[in-house]
Amino acid sequence: VQLQASGGGLVQVGGSLTLSCIVSTDASFNAWSMGWFRQTPGKEREFVAAIARTATYKYYGDSVQGRFTISRDNAKKTVYLQMEHLKPEDTAVYYCGADLTGHITAEPRAYTYWGQGTLVTVSS
Repeated sequence: VQLQASGGGLVQVGGSLTLSCIVSTDASFNAWSMGWFRQTPGKEREFVAAIARTATYKYYGDSVQGRFTISRDNAKKTVYLQMEHLKPEDTAVYYCGADLTGHITAEPRAYTYWGQGTLVTVSS
């Protein structure tokens, strides 16, 4: 299983960016819930958003609620994170993770597979 995150970059405050995470697997991606986390140097991995396997349920961290939107395309085995109204404190390496249980959770230990991360830098 491989998760490939992309879409990071440099953006100005108030700008938008969309991250993608493509999952390479022969297993049933449709059965997994997916999440996005972020991390800055010296800090623990912070929960950003999670989405259930059928996209029926979505869950967001308090700091991004109302600004970020998580979505998925099961046919493409891809999960997205649309980020709007970006702030300097959103600067981090963003990671996508796969939870094989299908439950959505903010607990990083519940995620079995992780992508390599993509850097988002918000300049003021």
